[in-house]
Amino acid sequence: MLLVSTDPASNLDEVLETALGPTPVAIAGVPGLFALNLDPEQAARAYREKMVGPFRGVLPDAALRSIEEQLSGACTVEIAAFDEFSKLLGDARATEGFDHVVFDTAPTGHTLRLLELPAAWTGFLEANVGGNSCLGPLAGLKVQQALYAASRAALVDGEQTALVLVSRAESSALAEAERTRRELAALGVARQELVLNGLFTATDRGDAVACAIEARGAQALAGIPGGLAALPRTEVGLVPFGLVGLVGVEALRVLLGERRAAVGPAVEASAAPALASLGDLVGELATAPTGVILTMGKGGVGKTTIAVSVAVAFARRGARVHLTTTDPAAHVEAALGAPVPGLRVTRIDPEAETAAYRDEVLRTTGASLDAAGRALREEDLRSPCTEEVAVFRAFAKVVDQGERELVVIDTAPTGHTLLLLDAAESYHREVLRTRRPAPQGAPDEVRKLLPRLRDPAFTRVLLVTLAEATPVHEAAALQRDLARAEIHPFAWVVNQSLTPLTLRDPILRQRRLAEGRYLAEVVGLARRTALVPWTEAGAGRLELFGASGLA
Repeated sequence: MLLVSTDPASNLDEVLETALGPTPVAIAGVPGLFALNLDPEQAARAYREKMVGPFRGVLPDAALRSIEEQLSGACTVEIAAFDEFSKLLGDARATEGFDHVVFDTAPTGHTLRLLELPAAWTGFLEANVGGNSCLGPLAGLKVQQALYAASRAALVDGEQTALVLVSRAESSALAEAERTRRELAALGVARQELVLNGLFTATDRGDAVACAIEARGAQALAGIPGGLAALPRTEVGLVPFGLVGLVGVEALRVLLGERRAAVGPAVEASAAPALASLGDLVGELATAPTGVILTMGKGGVGKTTIAVSVAVAFARRGARVHLTTTDPAAHVEAALGAPVPGLRVTRIDPEAETAAYRDEVLRTTGASLDAAGRALREEDLRSPCTEEVAVFRAFAKVVDQGERELVVIDTAPTGHTLLLLDAAESYHREVLRTRRPAPQGAPDEVRKLLPRLRDPAFTRVLLVTLAEATPVHEAAALQRDLARAEIHPFAWVVNQSLTPLTLRDPILRQRRLAEGRYLAEVVGLARRTALVPWTEAGAGRLELFGASGLA
């Protein structure tokens, strides 16, 4: 069996305790299991060389540099990663020797984008007669057309492919899973299954927190959308340990239900570092009534909850607040609940932004073209890459509004956000290409975007995590990536922590004990740290702010 991660922020290495790369690696202790990571940047470098290599020594150096520059943006990263995904899905030779291939995909929005690409690129290549795109000449892509068609056929063939939706027993997670189910069905993916992860049953009925966690899960499952309820279902219980190092050890057998988790006697948490509340952190943030606050982190850590809570807190302080999201799987409105005076809520909608971008390009540079030139430009703008450019432009415009109001941005999970931020230079080149002969080149908000993101007085980044190994280590990697872009987080927020709570349930007490080492790691990594306890109140409620409150 081959296990493949398509997540730009993959943590398979940590889970499997094995250094992985773009080629299959055997997993010690599990005969027959191999794994690999699809590295988008490495795939992009290989893709560029595949496109440019045949012309070395044939074209002048200046022409080669021009092609390489055109292939240096986020669109190339996307198509290169998609190429590797397509090989594993649509080319039997790439997985020869393996009976099964399991894809560990990125969080919802990024995965939907990946699964949409076989149809998008196949349709674009079939319709494109001009031989050009945002990736340059289409000759290289045309060669791949049969592969893209084969990968799409494999996706929709229920005999070959099953798509497993994984969700927690939480209303927002189930709603997102249902939206994903519908979109996948629209793509033709009919064979879908559901895994409910982390189901919890209290073993000590005298533990109010344990009973509340169980009740909230039961309430969410009672309201499960009908489409999800109809899918074949597998349930996985909450275990008293973090899911790291689970291959080749007893934890794997526990997770699969082959053995019961060994729950020891009730344990007391070791002394945790004293951390500020979210209310304390808002007090520090409130020194700047305008600018941008970005919540970032791994999928499922509660970025939306924190973004909504911070936005509500500022609105109730009398600030003019704009809350928006770049997450394709956005559920800000559901987290917010009722409208709040002074708080405006929007969403960067990829379809609407793409349509607006196409209209603007055709209205400006397209207006001066003859019929043939305009047809080529329209063809170019039908490329799937256009969506990436349009969403990035919308992101730049939202950041620009931080000059006049406080903008709180709930970003997509880590990998998708990094691709968005990496798009700055490629978008600048795309604007120059499509807006000529506009004398000013890139719009003002695009030219100022990176300086604004790098200005700690204008942009405050909140890294949101859980007190668990993978979310903390992924947030640490994100912090390093941001540092390379000269962006430094304002604070870390540890969400849904059991540490401050009084517990009697043995599973919860063991999980609370395990939090201590990760809280210590966060304190060592962060300039500021806020701790948000698990609360029965749910997302977006002011109870998240703890004892400090919002007086």
